[in-house]
Amino acid sequence: MTYWLLKNFLLGPLILTLFRPWVVGREHVPAKGPVIFASNHISFIDSVILPAVLDRRISFLAKSDYFTGRGLKGWATKTFFNAIGQLPIDRSGGKASEASLRTGLQVLARGEQLGIYPEGTRSPDGKLYRGRTGIARMILEGRVTVVPVAMIGTREVQQIGQKFPKFKRVGVVFGKPLDFSRFEGFETDRFILRSVTDEVMHELAGVSRQEYVDVYATSVKERASSAREQVMKDRRTPTA
Repeated sequence: MTYWLLKNFLLGPLILTLFRPWVVGREHVPAKGPVIFASNHISFIDSVILPAVLDRRISFLAKSDYFTGRGLKGWATKTFFNAIGQLPIDRSGGKASEASLRTGLQVLARGEQLGIYPEGTRSPDGKLYRGRTGIARMILEGRVTVVPVAMIGTREVQQIGQKFPKFKRVGVVFGKPLDFSRFEGFETDRFILRSVTDEVMHELAGVSRQEYVDVYATSVKERASSAREQVMKDRRTPTA
């Protein structure tokens, strides 16, 4: 109820007015049935732009940190993310990752739409990075169609660390649906999972026209963080 209230009367109309999103490939969006939208992730507002241009409800898998904050701010953040269809997932691996997978499969089993960012995190520089194989497991176990979708211009609207967005026009491009039924029964084969994931990322790179880098975005962020820490350490170290 809250989702549709926000989409149709509150947040949705505001998003459409402020960012005036243009859409290409709307004919590739299935009118019914379960579907996974595999999206690039270049800005925080990606998760509010995509629902605004879709007719049916979409749920996203979001990091659990958004749901564990304390105080009034923590409550407001959790309430907002729940209202816009975000589902908390634990990225620590092992049993937590398996639970996240099951959460996504439950959405698909209800015949609904699920949004996934295969890179696992926002791009640190606007490039497209290597996909995580969790999306391949969902595609094969859920036996669903996947639609690559590119968010265009959202990074210029709100970059990482920027609190408030700029009001500029953005775009959404839907690619042709991908069918991986030929791999049915290979849900636990890591080579097949990597192959499926790489094919999704290849199609996504074509739709988004981003430069593709075959490393994980998290690795790039970790190296950048380590470099910053080293610089700060060097600055604190007195010279002879």
